[in-house]
Amino acid sequence: MTTATGTTAPDRSVLEGAGLVLGGNVFGWTADEDASRAVLDGFLAAGGSLVDTADGYSAWAPGHAGGESEHVLGRWIADRGVRDDVVVATKVSTHPQFRGLAPENVHAAARASLDRLGTDRIDLYYAHFDDAETPVDETAAAFSELVDAGLVRAVGLSNYAPERIDAWFAAVERLGLHRPVALQPAYNLLERDFEGALRERAERYSLGVLPYWGLAKGFLTGKYRDGAAAVDSPRAEGAAAYLDDRGRRVLDVLDRVAAAHGVPVTAVALAWLRQQPTVVAPIASARSTEQLADLVASLEVTLVDDEVRALTEASER
Repeated sequence: MTTATGTTAPDRSVLEGAGLVLGGNVFGWTADEDASRAVLDGFLAAGGSLVDTADGYSAWAPGHAGGESEHVLGRWIADRGVRDDVVVATKVSTHPQFRGLAPENVHAAARASLDRLGTDRIDLYYAHFDDAETPVDETAAAFSELVDAGLVRAVGLSNYAPERIDAWFAAVERLGLHRPVALQPAYNLLERDFEGALRERAERYSLGVLPYWGLAKGFLTGKYRDGAAAVDSPRAEGAAAYLDDRGRRVLDVLDRVAAAHGVPVTAVALAWLRQQPTVVAPIASARSTEQLADLVASLEVTLVDDEVRALTEASER
């Protein structure tokens, strides 16, 4: 087993200037290839660069095998000639052919992702879900070897429990491996469990946090309200579950703050998340350029302390 020397500083440049991360889970699924390309074009034109996908997207959809999102993203990058303008983040452990985080699987899955993406390196490579069957030391070493080989620039952890993050960093120190630079948890105004032990780990290990579900499965777009017409979306049922007294309080404050800034409620929800401690940028996906415009608007919003406090208090249980 080869390991890094431990003297190489992690490449944190993959996180610089992110502000907003474009989620690729919809590419080739609820956004067909043309729609995905239009969204990617718009994101790049708006100054965005970091695009987040995974090898398992969208294996859950009927007739899909996994890797569809990476294929769409890779073809767009090649056609536009924009590889150096895009920071590509992808993940391993959920593709039907590459499940788990055993070392040989991590290496094989990375190469398969590189092929689908049509590139020679993955800028940010995540362990997507923890694998209790594989010793953390072995997984951490496998990721570090990919960095040594020049196939991966930086390592990230996604959906990891605090104690398993500890175990990964213990392996890093003991074996002289490359340190992860990013953490991807679920986090938004209505899902705030991150603010405990996970945030403490992000602070302890200097992990840049890039939360997914930043819009609470779409609820924080403001489309799911009392008396609103049913929204045709695969996530509609999950989003509507937030429509309780707490959800209504949050929407009321979002409405007021959005009106004060002249932006959609979506932009305010993402701005609140971006201004939380340890958060580098929220991840959000768009099926159309119209949805993308609401996401991009968040980059122009800086909430004052009273607005952050009002949203935080409204969202407390």
